[in-house]
Amino acid sequence: MKTEQLISVTTFCKSHCIEPTFIHSLAKYDFVEIIINKNNEAFIAEKHLQDVERMMRLHYDLNINMEGIDAIQHLLKQIDSLQKEVITLRNKLHA
Repeated sequence: MKTEQLISVTTFCKSHCIEPTFIHSLAKYDFVEIIINKNNEAFIAEKHLQDVERMMRLHYDLNINMEGIDAIQHLLKQIDSLQKEVITLRNKLHA
């Protein structure tokens, strides 16, 4: 069974100079899952760090609020889905 690497929310926030409340806001909007251990410490799965960093840049660098990030995330998922559909259709066309 593959184990998942976890990063402490506190450590992540200190290294990026942001408040932990931002990460908790992302979790509130279901953008990221926070894992709480038995010592009540919050962690983020390593596989989600790229998404968290992208949302962090949107929020802090571009001043986009959570609702705006939600809209952007939705559009990015649609783009990804459409790109996969185009690839599938191209493969069928060339087969």
